[in-house]
Amino acid sequence: MHAIAERAGENDGPTAIDNVDGHSSHVVVDNVAVARLYGDPLFAMPTDLYIPPDALEVFLEAFEGPLDLLLYLIRKQNFNILDIPMASVTRQYLAYVEQIRKTNLELASEYLLMAAMLIEIKSRMLLPPKKSLDGGEPEDPRAELVRRLIEYEQMKVAAARIDQLPLLGRDFLRAQVVIEQSLAPRFPDVDADELRAAWADILKRANLNQHHHITREQLSVREHMSIVLRALQGRRFAMFEDLFDVNRGPQVLVVTFIAMLELARERLLEVTQAEAFAPIYVRLAYAPA
Repeated sequence: MHAIAERAGENDGPTAIDNVDGHSSHVVVDNVAVARLYGDPLFAMPTDLYIPPDALEVFLEAFEGPLDLLLYLIRKQNFNILDIPMASVTRQYLAYVEQIRKTNLELASEYLLMAAMLIEIKSRMLLPPKKSLDGGEPEDPRAELVRRLIEYEQMKVAAARIDQLPLLGRDFLRAQVVIEQSLAPRFPDVDADELRAAWADILKRANLNQHHHITREQLSVREHMSIVLRALQGRRFAMFEDLFDVNRGPQVLVVTFIAMLELARERLLEVTQAEAFAPIYVRLAYAPA
């Protein structure tokens, strides 16, 4: 066992690590601990420090699978992907697989499958090509591998382009603005009974102003629609009763009332009231130019 003792001189000189017998084994300068072990200061590096071989690992390149590694080896050396030199690529691929097999056997399994495929293709290229049944050119053993590499590269390029697009939460944040909108007063709808009662009141007033003039008059609903619209232009609203000319008889009143209903049906006119049993008002449903 060793014990750590401090020797403090008049000027707080250097400290030392002493053995049990009092002999100094290490000299430490300025009382500065190089590390702490379980809260205790260490004034010198231990001589029996053991670091496992796999404690530190450095990966220079990261690949997402066997095709990614194979494409990297081809593009790094500017090989033609349609004419892959299988011997050189297979040799480099197996060297990488051997490195990861020593540390991660589970990860190396899918890489070993691709290595077996590369070795098979290489061996098939060493054999004389088999003639096709139709007498055409024999298929290149590398054709299937080339097709998979081209498809993988296309998907990788597309994924890189998508990753460059602005992403919510990574490149920008959604702005949230609270706008307090004043609620417009909603007027109650005019009940049909109230509209009928208002019409009956107008007819009663018309009967009080009857004249015994016998005339024949051609009445047009479209013409009275225009009369009502002209009467409302430039006015915010008008009372329902003010749009009827009671002096012209019930026939004109009926045509005027029908004209107002047609205008309301075509959404050119609005009939409203401030509250229940209140006077009925009429206004234009559009802003005139």
